[in-house]
Amino acid sequence: MHIAGLALGVITLIFGIVIMIFPKILNYLIGIYLIIVGVIAIIQAVT
Repeated sequence: MHIAGLALGVITLIFGIVIMIFPKILNYLIGIYLIIVGVIAIIQAVT
């Protein structure tokens, strides 16, 4: 589970940088991030 936390941290950092550069795509990035976090949470709950 340590790798999943590290991956989420890296993804969050990348999204933050991209949002600073391209603020209009904020809604899409938040949607994608929430979907990824939700899928990881479901996978962890099932296993």
